Amino acid sequence: MVKRILDAAGAGPGDAVEVKGEGWVHKGVVMPHHSFSGNDVLTLKLPNGYNVGIEAGNIKQLTLIAKGESTSRMTRPLSSQESKPTVAFLGTGGTIASYVDYRTGAVHPAVTIEEVVFSVPELLDLCNVRGKAVFSMYSENMLSEHWSKIAEEAAKELNEGAHAVVVPHGTDTLHYTAAALSFMLKNLTGPVIVVGSQRSSDRPSSDAAMNLLCTAKLAEANLGEVVVVMHGNTSDDYCSIHRGTKVRKMHSSRRDAFRSINQIPLGKVSTKDGAELSPIAKPRARGTVSVDSKWDDNVSLVQFHLGLKPETLQGVVDKSNGLVVAGTGLGHVASNLIPVLKRAVDASKPVVVTTQCLSGRVGLTVYDTGRDMIEAGVIPGEDMLPEVALVKLMWVLGHTRDMKEVSRLMRTNVAGEINPAISLQEYESE
Repeated sequence: MVKRILDAAGAGPGDAVEVKGEGWVHKGVVMPHHSFSGNDVLTLKLPNGYNVGIEAGNIKQLTLIAKGESTSRMTRPLSSQESKPTVAFLGTGGTIASYVDYRTGAVHPAVTIEEVVFSVPELLDLCNVRGKAVFSMYSENMLSEHWSKIAEEAAKELNEGAHAVVVPHGTDTLHYTAAALSFMLKNLTGPVIVVGSQRSSDRPSSDAAMNLLCTAKLAEANLGEVVVVMHGNTSDDYCSIHRGTKVRKMHSSRRDAFRSINQIPLGKVSTKDGAELSPIAKPRARGTVSVDSKWDDNVSLVQFHLGLKPETLQGVVDKSNGLVVAGTGLGHVASNLIPVLKRAVDASKPVVVTTQCLSGRVGLTVYDTGRDMIEAGVIPGEDMLPEVALVKLMWVLGHTRDMKEVSRLMRTNVAGEINPAISLQEYESE
């Protein structure tokens, strides 16, 4: 029905139209139909930046105001030009790859990479696009099997000549995936860029377009790491480039929610000026990208809190192969919990201790409680974020159950997750 109304007015996607109903008038740009659009719903981009869905039965009159110059761009094929870098997009879902169902108001993840590019056609001005939707899901449903699949596809794309791989991802667990990819992917010949958006593309304040365009600009840089690219401030000035094992979501809704922790960002990138990298950023490697994807999913993360009962912690230990504890301050827990930790270690279940402070380093040799924890056999987590320590312990236990080797690997800097020294600059950069 919507198509008949548009055809009668000689209008289509990208055209400016005026739509009249009973007591109301809307002017805006016709948005393209996608897999979540109802056949009886017309979607308009209003002048204020918001999208609105209008049921066809409520439309009394639709008039073409102007043909849109962007129509052809919105239907451009994903062509290839030698002068542009090739970027492989591996879709996983999330707000950055979502459409609004105007029948219900619900946000749904995009199904194909074409749908992602469709929403930001300017990508085709910056790079050649290829790739696929590996899966389409909300990020809280991610498991290690999904991380492994992303890693395998990323390695395949780089080994087949892609300059960079971009992984659009839900922001809530984006930093878990970035850490997992950092441990799995070896000898990166280009950046693997995990990117998200805090606000969906139907909102005028959406960060989706700029974040995606910045990933395309970063594809040209001499970078061989897993990174997270998100808004660097609340304006549309630039995106920060964060190391995959040193980044965390620090705000529930701000566009610049992601911060590098215990380390300065690896650089910044803008659609105007391109990428500016820090000397600590790893350059591209040569040769073949490989994947090391052995995991043990049965690892738990527990945040110590006042009143945590020994029997509660023991219940977690009993059902886990390893444990990460986010302690207070320098990494402490209540004294009555230390026997539980010792029993875990004695049962060959490694315990890694991190700090709830996030910034700073675990220091278990300062106070009696910490020394008692060391005596019990816990592994200090250095300056690793709790989530990173969790992912790393899952990865380490996928390779060995030998307690001495687990301790050695957890203390070894595998993918930039451990910073030997934290300067004032690195703290203030957060």
